[in-house]
Amino acid sequence: MDLNLTDRVAVVTGASKGIGLAVARSLLEEGAKVVAVSRRMSPELKELDGSGLLHVAADLMDANAPGQVVDRTIEHFGVLDILVNNAGGPPPGIAMPRTGFFAGDDAEWRAIFEFNLFSSVRMVRAAIPRMIERGGGSIVNVSTVMARRPASVNIEYGAAKAGLSNLTKALAEEFGPQGIRINTVSPGAVRTAWWTEQGGAADIFAAMTGSDRDTVMDSLAPEMMGQVTGRLIDPQEVADTILLLASPRSASTIGADFAVDTGFLKSF
Repeated sequence: MDLNLTDRVAVVTGASKGIGLAVARSLLEEGAKVVAVSRRMSPELKELDGSGLLHVAADLMDANAPGQVVDRTIEHFGVLDILVNNAGGPPPGIAMPRTGFFAGDDAEWRAIFEFNLFSSVRMVRAAIPRMIERGGGSIVNVSTVMARRPASVNIEYGAAKAGLSNLTKALAEEFGPQGIRINTVSPGAVRTAWWTEQGGAADIFAAMTGSDRDTVMDSLAPEMMGQVTGRLIDPQEVADTILLLASPRSASTIGADFAVDTGFLKSF
C-alpha cells in the first residue's frame, strides 16, 4: 500500500534507537524527508545518512530545544508535515523500573514529566503554527499502555504519559478543523535500549527476581506484562502503526489511541 509519504517532511524525536530509529528508517523507505532528533548520533542512525535525512542534536529537556528543532527543519527542508513525539522513558540519571510511590522525590518526578510530557507539549507548540501555514499535518504522540492501565511500577512515567494521552485528544479536537490530525500510539513492553542496555530494565528486574537479563527479556517480562504473544514487541511493529497514522491514508483518524500491546489492554 502506498502511504503517500513521498517528499513529506517529518520530525522524529528520540530517533537514534528503538521505536524512533524504526520510524525514521521506515519514513525514509517511504520517500519522506526526516529530521531525526536525538541527543547524539548513533551508529544505527548514521547508517541511514543521506540527502533525505537531517540529524539535529538536541536535549528536549531544554525548553528552547523544540523551537530550535522546528526552525532548523524549516531552514533545511522548507516545510513541516509530520511530527512524531517519540522521545521518552527514563531521563538521564534515572533508572527504570521504579517500584512504588515513594521511589522518587520531587526532582525526579519533575525530570520524568519534563522528558515524557513537557518536551512533547513544546514540540507541538512549535510545530502547529508551521503546519497551519502548510494547510495541515499529522502529529503522532507515543504514549504507553500504562497511561490507560496504571500500576505501582513507574508511577511517575505512567502519570506523565497519561497527561500526554489526554493532551492528544484535546489538541485533536481543537486543531482537527484546521487540518491537523493528532493521534496517540500506546505500546506495551518494546524490546528497546530501555530493556537491553547494561543497567537497564532487564538488569534491574533480574536483580529483583534472582533471574538473569536474557530470561527477563525472553520470558519473564512478557509474562509480567500480560503480553499474549509471549515476547517483547519489536520496535518495527510500533513504527508501522505510527507510519499509517502519519499517512494521508488515515485522513479520518483523529484523536484516536492505538494500542500496540500484544493484548495487554483488553477493554473495549
